[in-house]
Amino acid sequence: MFEKVVVIDCRGHLLGRVASIVAKELLNGQKIVAVRTEEMDISGSLFRNKLKFMAFLNKRMNTNPRRGPIHYRSPARMFWRTVRGMLPHKTPRGAAALERLKVFEGIPHPYDKVKRMVIPDALTVLRIKPGRHTTLLGDLAQNVGWRHQELVKKLEAKRKVKSAAFYQRKKALTKLKTKATQNAASSLTTVNQNLATLGF
Repeated sequence: MFEKVVVIDCRGHLLGRVASIVAKELLNGQKIVAVRTEEMDISGSLFRNKLKFMAFLNKRMNTNPRRGPIHYRSPARMFWRTVRGMLPHKTPRGAAALERLKVFEGIPHPYDKVKRMVIPDALTVLRIKPGRHTTLLGDLAQNVGWRHQELVKKLEAKRKVKSAAFYQRKKALTKLKTKATQNAASSLTTVNQNLATLGF
């Protein structure tokens, strides 16, 4: 990719496939921000994924569980941990790669006004056979102890209202600009011809 920062909208993407692509890009030096991680999909039903997660919760240090493994409950940290597992995070190179990743639930302030990308190779609609069960990462997280799903939904609803108003304003301005260009076209014919000869 090699942009300054790439913002990925994780809605409708498969967790593992996004994580593997993101991990590779991080190792190549790309800075990545993942937003709307709670809308990610995992293949398999909620019941099945919950059973898997409950088995994962059993894995802990016998003498002092505080020492690990740490079981993150929020979707953003679940995704972060998945990416971490695909990086050599105990080496300086892997640690530096992990530093380049930021993860969020919802779309917080600076990134709501930035162009967001999708990863076609990781889209659920292109990778999962129709009729198969999938689980939203946010639903799984809520079932295992994440307590902010309703809050994120409320904030996202607010953001969508603002975003829709901005889009309508942008459409109106584009329309006016097109109209102004058409109106001025006849008076600018010679200017445009001169610019064309100069390669503009």
